[in-house]
Amino acid sequence: MVAFSAREAVSAVSPLLGPISEDLPLDAVTTGILGMLPTAGFAVMGFLAPPLLRRIQLEHLLLVSILLTTLGQVGRALGWNIPSFLVFTGIAMLGIGVVNVVIPPLLMRYFPDKTGILATLHITLLGASTAVAAQSAIPLGNLYGWRFSIGIWAAVSAVAAMPWLILLAGKRTVARSETSPAHDGPSPPANAIKPWRSSIGWGAALIFAGCSSNTFAALSWLPAVLVDRGMSQDTAGSMLALYSMLAVPVALIVPLVVVRMPRPLPVAILFVVAFAIGYGGIIFAPPASAVVWVVIAGLGQGAYSFAFTMINKRTRSQSGSGILSGFAQGVGYALASVGPFFFGLLHHPGDGWLPSFGMLGGWLAVLSVGAVMVNKPRMLEDAFRAARPAANEARN
Repeated sequence: MVAFSAREAVSAVSPLLGPISEDLPLDAVTTGILGMLPTAGFAVMGFLAPPLLRRIQLEHLLLVSILLTTLGQVGRALGWNIPSFLVFTGIAMLGIGVVNVVIPPLLMRYFPDKTGILATLHITLLGASTAVAAQSAIPLGNLYGWRFSIGIWAAVSAVAAMPWLILLAGKRTVARSETSPAHDGPSPPANAIKPWRSSIGWGAALIFAGCSSNTFAALSWLPAVLVDRGMSQDTAGSMLALYSMLAVPVALIVPLVVVRMPRPLPVAILFVVAFAIGYGGIIFAPPASAVVWVVIAGLGQGAYSFAFTMINKRTRSQSGSGILSGFAQGVGYALASVGPFFFGLLHHPGDGWLPSFGMLGGWLAVLSVGAVMVNKPRMLEDAFRAARPAANEARN
């Protein structure tokens, strides 16, 4: 339920930019900021969540994040001007950002022997929620107005909070071992794990940066690109829904494949190629064939499933998973936030969006570098477990 509520706030707006602009005048800069807010919010919480995880129980932190998402969606639906609309959108994205960080360690806590299957379910529902909100945006907006269309998803977030309220009220939190049975061996203390000193940490961050800059630029700008190429607004909204929906089949497959591959680099490269081919078709092929290229580019979203799965694949403990999740998403989304912002600013009438997509090609190179860095089979905690006794011996 949390997964299904964690993407509507992102994808429900871009199909409605036209109707929203009639009430709230959105220019290119404002739209760029709006597109940047998801990755910026995710980045902020990526940095803040690890310290919070040391002080607040995972379940409590998740509940707070759901309530923030609900508040943000209600507030922006009532937004009376552009600043209020942007502020409440930012609040919703902060809430989703916490969800992004706490889910991997929660899976490690409750389902240490089933992280692949549960990651598959989680990412599948993320894709489904993105597609449902995008496809429903225009029909709901035509019937009840854009404020209802983007605000109704707050009800889904509110419902997602209920099971966690019941769990916490009943004090039925399951105590699980900090170590996954899939990875034997002691782990260092959480404060000894420093992902910024590890190629695993930076590799995971670059993967998130590369895939998120591409995915969120598409979620923000794909309808505008297709409309500029001659497609109707309704059809462009459906193309965004199709693009979002394609995250579902790859999410069903990728985690199950990646957890079984010692060196999963070929999977990541496959998604890079899919993005590149899809972009080429969207830019250069006849507009009538746009659906083919949207499908191919949409399959590239499997890179997010890859990034999410690698967090638990390259860690052996709940604390390690939470620390890597926070660092990778904090740094990755911070870097990725420039993608949606500059995608619009780089576009000028008559350039066919070539500079904008060229920028995304640069981020695909970043994704590839990150995938190479995490490809070698090893665990984040191991380097610090080995380094800690050596440091103690040196001091003695």
